[in-house]
Amino acid sequence: MTGLRVRAPELIGRGWLNTGGEQVRLADLRGKVVVLDFWTFCCVNCLHVLDELRPLESEFADQLVLIGVHSPKFEHEADPVALEQAVERYAVHHPVLDDPELTTWGAYTARAWPTLVVIDPEGYIVGQFSGEGHAHGLTILVRELLEEHRAKGTLRTGDGPYVAPAPPATALRFPGKLAAVGDGSYLVSDTAHHEVVHLEADLETERVRYGDGVLDSPQGVLVLPAEAAERVGYDVLVADAVRHQVFSIRLSDGQIRVQAGTGEQLRERSGSGAALKQPLSTPWDLAWWIDRVVIAMAGTHQLWALHLAADPKDNSVAVLAGTSQEGLRDGDAYEAWMAQPSGLATSADGSKVWVADSETSALRSISLAPGGFRLDSYVGKGLFDFGHVDGRAADALLQHPLGLTELLDGSVAVADTYNGAIRRFDPATGEVSTLATDLAEPSDVLLETDADGSRLLVVESNAHRVTRVAIPAAAARVAGDALQTQRSVTEVAPGALRLAVDFTPPTGQKLDKRYGDPTQLTVSSSPEGLLRAGVGAAQGLTRTLEFADDITEGVLHISVRAAACDGDPVTGELPEHAACHVYQQDWGIPVLLVEGGDGELTLGLRATS
Repeated sequence: MTGLRVRAPELIGRGWLNTGGEQVRLADLRGKVVVLDFWTFCCVNCLHVLDELRPLESEFADQLVLIGVHSPKFEHEADPVALEQAVERYAVHHPVLDDPELTTWGAYTARAWPTLVVIDPEGYIVGQFSGEGHAHGLTILVRELLEEHRAKGTLRTGDGPYVAPAPPATALRFPGKLAAVGDGSYLVSDTAHHEVVHLEADLETERVRYGDGVLDSPQGVLVLPAEAAERVGYDVLVADAVRHQVFSIRLSDGQIRVQAGTGEQLRERSGSGAALKQPLSTPWDLAWWIDRVVIAMAGTHQLWALHLAADPKDNSVAVLAGTSQEGLRDGDAYEAWMAQPSGLATSADGSKVWVADSETSALRSISLAPGGFRLDSYVGKGLFDFGHVDGRAADALLQHPLGLTELLDGSVAVADTYNGAIRRFDPATGEVSTLATDLAEPSDVLLETDADGSRLLVVESNAHRVTRVAIPAAAARVAGDALQTQRSVTEVAPGALRLAVDFTPPTGQKLDKRYGDPTQLTVSSSPEGLLRAGVGAAQGLTRTLEFADDITEGVLHISVRAAACDGDPVTGELPEHAACHVYQQDWGIPVLLVEGGDGELTLGLRATS
């Protein structure tokens, strides 16, 4: 951009994973292209990027070194044991720097998860990209760098610093979700083993496994009502978060078929129509409600509805709630904001579906309302507030919940994943309490009732098991700490702020302006009154924001989309049917208004030096 060469800062953190205990220094990597992936394991966009980078790792295995820099959002993600388990859970096959104090994050001025930084073989930064969807441009840049430095004689090949660990063998490996079959047995998604397991009532004896070679990362498991199962000819639906599909399982013979999704990740953030022709984005959980399947579409921060037909080609999907804007906003379901919904449970009376909205650490619900559907929140404050605090729901805090179930009295038990706890929300009193603690990343919870009473079945994902937990007659109360995401605050001047997003299309692509501006900015704030001008969605990559006079701090929520199309490599002309690529990213920028602060804020969607 400026033509100045900037030396890459050293990689500094608490320690390294996937290196056999060895420290990695940039000097050791000289002669190779290095890509730093700033990620945090709660972030679904970061998981998408891990998948996008796998072909790059394979194609340039002896010339490129990919390094994950884990810079945590939530307190729990700073736990070194939790990080080690996440690296295995998500099949991270490259070195990972543990950066709990955000030291390296700050040195590289990262502002968003995920952020990619490219370093050339001489140790200089040559590119930085925010968000997902950059695989195409990144591949082109790497090839250009390899060609340039091969000609200069500054390129070397050979093995990198990655050392594969040897994880222990367990019957289940990072199980995700649980469902009752109806005969006393249970189905659990054995996520890291890529299967669904049918367990007997003892929760250990295996009846059968489904999905070998078909499923990749199964999460939500839904046992259909008997009348629906008879109509469609199968018993169970499974949400596969990595294949971006919903599969069916017929228990009688183990037949597995695709019922929704193409296998490609949805990039447009909305969709409807024939289910087998519509891409999905990281479906995480499923629930049956009003004769349809509700899908927690974590990748687009939405809820979708799947209508089932006897023939899968007649299945259809449609958006049920969420604009795809990441955040917490209630009201009309189509205008509401969500943030990585990951757990669903239908209420006993069928009036609503409870939702664990993980990135806002919130308990929410979708229900019928005059003229449509509405979204309501009961616990949770926003994207960057979390903790373990009981009491009034308005004051209570969760930390990245992933599962939930309704109890017999109409209250809700929540798998408060990053607090390692089961929490209870009582709608009658508006109170939140704690039912159980010291659990290993509980990812789902299910009520079990029989002649002996009732209890909770908890999927302890990081303990690789399903555990029975008693429901105490009087719930405990925890007065813990209220926490916020550990990120630096940007000091800005009061009054007007010029916002700009830096976007450079990769080589061989250009912005297609034949039909108007192919870029869009969406801006909002927390609190809503922080901005008096500049909010909303509009074309372009620049905007002037105006701050209110009576608020001195808050968070700017900024979303950007840009479409670049493949052009002629010589003339740059766009063919009539050129393939186009969508680049998008969301930021939450904490700001503090001070005299002498910055009057401009520049964010990089895709910038190269």
